[in-house]
Amino acid sequence: MPLFDLILGASVALGLFVYLVAALWRPDRF
Repeated sequence: MPLFDLILGASVALGLFVYLVAALWRPDRF
């Protein structure tokens, strides 16, 4: 299912992006 793969990939990429932004914005938490 290409649509499912696209949604899964987008959610994973968004999660990694948010994690990196949080790590850079609040380095004391990590």
